[in-house]
Amino acid sequence: MSADATTAAGAPLVSLRNVSKRFANGTLALQGMTLDIGEHDFISFLGPSGCGKSTALRLIAGLTRLSSGDMHWSSAATHKNGKTDRDLGFVFQEPTLMPWAKVFDNVWLPLKLAGTSRDAAAPVVKQALEMVGLSRFADVYPRELSGGMKMRVSIARALVTHPRLLLMDEPFAALDEMTRIKLNNDLLAIWREHRFSVVFVTHSVYESVYLSNRIVVMAARPGRVIDEIRIDEPYPRGEDFRTSTRYNAHCTAVSQSLHGALHGVDIDH
Repeated sequence: MSADATTAAGAPLVSLRNVSKRFANGTLALQGMTLDIGEHDFISFLGPSGCGKSTALRLIAGLTRLSSGDMHWSSAATHKNGKTDRDLGFVFQEPTLMPWAKVFDNVWLPLKLAGTSRDAAAPVVKQALEMVGLSRFADVYPRELSGGMKMRVSIARALVTHPRLLLMDEPFAALDEMTRIKLNNDLLAIWREHRFSVVFVTHSVYESVYLSNRIVVMAARPGRVIDEIRIDEPYPRGEDFRTSTRYNAHCTAVSQSLHGALHGVDIDH
């Protein structure tokens, strides 16, 4: 088995322990979530709408506060002054690009906000665009790009700070199947080369099996984890894996778990 198919040894990058989130209107969006995110993990959150997948992602990102439980980042992500550098990138379902700014300036934005000048950021921005195959498009506006290209810009912007953790909230859901497959392959190639961790939200069983080394299956009302499935298959993955009996077997197992999630049945392996 490839080392890429297993969670790296040692302390996890991020640990969630019995984390819950209740909104001001009383809705319990997430209940009792416990999860370790390892170095170079590729984890997919899979479940029905309203099961707390996006809420969990936002809690990890610090975009919303947990109501109870604990979240801990590894000591490697903590500065000497005790402050935590969460060192993450976030890719939303929509590219959320600035339409008045060229591709280069959209990717530069996180560095600009951190105080890095345009000239100083240029080599890093160019590298990020190379990673997603958009080197020739630095000087065009988002309106000139296809949906898949816009998402590539969004991914480049998230990666320009070289995060240790990339959070992705259904980034390919609105794309056609061929573009989605291509971006799946490109994302895996970048992930393998640069060795960051990924938490990926999806509604697709097939996408989750193809991408992930671990799949977290969640049930709605209230949102909670009911199953965790390990996909012990080597990387790189390609068309041979997509058409294999092993892939079909994994998809069947995950579909059965998701069926349990839809009916509120906790899985006990």
